[in-house]
Amino acid sequence: MRASAAYFDTSVVVKRYVNEPASLRARDLLRRFRPVSSAVALVELSSAVRRRTNAGELSEAAMTAVLRRVDDDRRRWELIGVTAPVLNRAEALALELGIAALDAIHVASAATLAEGLGRHVVFVTADARQREAAARVNLEVVWVE
Repeated sequence: MRASAAYFDTSVVVKRYVNEPASLRARDLLRRFRPVSSAVALVELSSAVRRRTNAGELSEAAMTAVLRRVDDDRRRWELIGVTAPVLNRAEALALELGIAALDAIHVASAATLAEGLGRHVVFVTADARQREAAARVNLEVVWVE
């Protein structure tokens, strides 16, 4: 039986590859659900890994290993494209909820997924602003802290 899909924000996906508080919880959720995210998550993830390397938190070798694991894992993820309908919805959410652009894209992507599936979608995040925004658009939020 195939696991049900859940939308994962980059704040949780990073915890899969970099040890942070709640990394164990994030890894468990990524195993329990079929991961779905926005295509922008890969850009955010690469940026986060590079920033940590630049800050001396990861070595160049560790960064290379992380990026190799990401490349292997991404074949199992469903990525939602940053299409005109997603961007239109994100724009409306940014104006209505006052959230940042990438937060709006993630919430809009998850809402689009839910609409396409015709059911509630679990939205997994470690970002407080996204948690509030996702709840306001009736996504089922799983908070990773």
